[in-house]
Amino acid sequence: MSIPPPSGPQPPHDPRDFGGPYPGLPPQGAHPPQQFPYGGQQGLAPYGLYGPYGPRPPAAVNGVAVAALVFGVLCFLPAVGLVLGLVALWQIRRRGERGRGMAIAGAALSSLGLALWTVSLATGFAADVWEAVEDGARGNSVLTLRKGDCFDSPGGLEGWAADADPVPCAGEHDGEVFAVVTVPDGAFPGEDDLSATADDRCYDLRDAYVMDGWALPAEVDVYYLLPSRESWRFGDREITCVFGNRDAQQTLTGSLRRDETTLDAHQLAYLEAADVLNDALDRAPEAEYVEDDLPGHKEWAAEMAAALAEQTRLLREHRWPADAQRPVRELTADLDEAEEEWAKAAASGDVDTYYEHYDRGWDLVDPDGSVTARKALGLATAPPVYDEEAERDTDSGGMQV
Repeated sequence: MSIPPPSGPQPPHDPRDFGGPYPGLPPQGAHPPQQFPYGGQQGLAPYGLYGPYGPRPPAAVNGVAVAALVFGVLCFLPAVGLVLGLVALWQIRRRGERGRGMAIAGAALSSLGLALWTVSLATGFAADVWEAVEDGARGNSVLTLRKGDCFDSPGGLEGWAADADPVPCAGEHDGEVFAVVTVPDGAFPGEDDLSATADDRCYDLRDAYVMDGWALPAEVDVYYLLPSRESWRFGDREITCVFGNRDAQQTLTGSLRRDETTLDAHQLAYLEAADVLNDALDRAPEAEYVEDDLPGHKEWAAEMAAALAEQTRLLREHRWPADAQRPVRELTADLDEAEEEWAKAAASGDVDTYYEHYDRGWDLVDPDGSVTARKALGLATAPPVYDEEAERDTDSGGMQV
């Protein structure tokens, strides 16, 4: 009996074939087809490259191999990824499925993850990380502190590193956060660079938190917490600026905050006017003696005269409460005289004349002259007590009225 030809489109008949019941295939006993010099071969049918029933469909991708790769990349269950990778390789070899590369990659990544977990557990690193996470969740990490928070720390400020227990500012506490500075991202800059940034930024921001410098006790000092190399890896980019006692084992009591959140409108108006003069005082020449830099001192005297004029303008424009009107008016009159003396010092032609007007002008801006006005406004009335270094700074500026 005859066998029907294969289904599907039939190849064109080649007159060079051998005939027979199967076109393109030699009959029994026939000689093999001749080889041609340019790659051709007599008697091959076009469909002989694919088989008689068309192209073979591709093998399926092994699902276990995909799962092994996912677990290997995520690395949170490395043992599971390793087992899945080995199972996938066995199934692929047995079933002829695809995905061998994914299975191998998943097993390799899981093996690496398992090794890292083993090292972490052996060295205690994983325990430290988990403890830090727990601290953050409990809210006693320094990373949770924000401006205005008061806290206690085990061992006082000298021993604080990662723990800080928030407490009410009204009672005793180790520290009070007055600013949080965010540093740029990138490679860890090193402790020296971070300390330099903290020195600049924390001391600048101190006066914004305590606008009334008279309210800052002499025993208070500035501390700051820097990101460590380890915390930097976990995204810590904050410098925490803190007030604490000069004796790190002693505490503070009550909040030191004196800004727009705690002061009334009259207190703010007075301190903003006083700050104009304080800025001018801070710009005193580096040369301590007038003889060493008369032009520089004359220029500074002109700045002092301009600052006094602006301060008196601000004091006159504000409408003060009844019990503060007279003390502020008397203070303003003294500042008017001080402005005249500083202007004469700026116009002096020699050192002796400069000193004559400088001494009078300096006496008229003495902080004690503002005590009565401050008392009427409910501000601190005790002028700051400076140590020797601060007193030297006061001689050339840095005094607050």
